[in-house]
Amino acid sequence: MSTNVTSAMAIDKARGEGRSSLITYLPVGFPSVEGSVAAAKAAISEGTDVVELGLPYTDPMMDGGTIQQAVEHALGRGTRVADVLRAVEQVAETGAAVLVMTYWNPIFRYGVDRWARDFAAAGGAGLITPDIIPEEAQDWIAASDEHGLDRVFLVAPSSTPERLKLTAEASRGFVYAASTMGVTGERASVGALAEKLVSDTRAAGAQRVCLGLGVSTADQAREIAQYSDGVIVGSAYVRAMLETADASGSFDVARAAAAAGEVSANLRAGIEAAR
Repeated sequence: MSTNVTSAMAIDKARGEGRSSLITYLPVGFPSVEGSVAAAKAAISEGTDVVELGLPYTDPMMDGGTIQQAVEHALGRGTRVADVLRAVEQVAETGAAVLVMTYWNPIFRYGVDRWARDFAAAGGAGLITPDIIPEEAQDWIAASDEHGLDRVFLVAPSSTPERLKLTAEASRGFVYAASTMGVTGERASVGALAEKLVSDTRAAGAQRVCLGLGVSTADQAREIAQYSDGVIVGSAYVRAMLETADASGSFDVARAAAAAGEVSANLRAGIEAAR
């Protein structure tokens, strides 16, 4: 049974401080494996509570253009599952909760039990699985139970009350509430149904509900922090890091990491303003 830092621990710690959590998504292998680890550590140092490390995948159907660009860069550099586990181990050394956000096929191919064992040994907290529902996740539910790992399933504004209840019961750590229908990416405003979705998911039995998709500014973070347990941000980090590329498209690890840290500092200030 894993004794790693879980997302529930991190979220509850933030709750104890009277605030929502900042949850940061970064794809492993962008701008390099070492660069993604450096970016995660910089984000943590500037206020991130939970890190989602993205496992690069060739068919990222839920990801918007910004994240797809970073994932393609990572795949082009040859990033593999073993690199993700190595990144998890290095980021977990900070004491932060480290999740992996992944489509299901890479885990299935690696072997569900084998993944759970190796991931727990690396210090990981659990998985966010956007393309699998609880009814299709029995192998993962069993493996995550055996190794004490979080399993984060998603709900959306279209989710029925029955779906919300089923997802709340199956999830461990938190439920990921997708603020809008569609792919990831920065938006001018968070979906109008976001607050109701968080409330309905809590009413369905979820102990922790964190909101993502479209969040990019301190003002949005402040708004969401008033009613959710966590503010999930990805594209804003990736965009800031993409902007550090030089004229040839090459990245300096230190500059890219610093950009991620600046995004965390800005978002955390928004969350603090919601207290």
